[in-house]
Amino acid sequence: METNRQKKIAGVLQKDLVDVLQHAAQDGMKGIIISVTKVNVTSDLSDAKVYLSIFPTEKGAELLEGIKSNTPLIRHELAKRTKNQLRRMPELSFYIDDSLDYIEGIDKSLKGNVENPIKNPDILSKRQKR
Repeated sequence: METNRQKKIAGVLQKDLVDVLQHAAQDGMKGIIISVTKVNVTSDLSDAKVYLSIFPTEKGAELLEGIKSNTPLIRHELAKRTKNQLRRMPELSFYIDDSLDYIEGIDKSLKGNVENPIKNPDILSKRQKR
């Protein structure tokens, strides 16, 4: 279970990461929206998993690689912004949040727009629990 401190730090990181990533997006990526959907901080506050939603979706993998390669810069920028709130900046790992795509797939199935997964369960992707 997450402690209040973990939730507080996750909230601070999420808010500041939005600013940092959107600022980077304004510089070189017109028409791309990056949102930070969730941040999970480990109990020892040393690691933070950052889940991103990127629109348009087809740019997601490419942008995620760019963000991962710039993690030290992003972390440094975050450290400057949070220096009054955090003593140590957690290590950051970035992931694509595919929950909206997953929900959309369920929605299409329910509306009958795709093959029925109850009749043919093989069409469902094997989703990993996080």
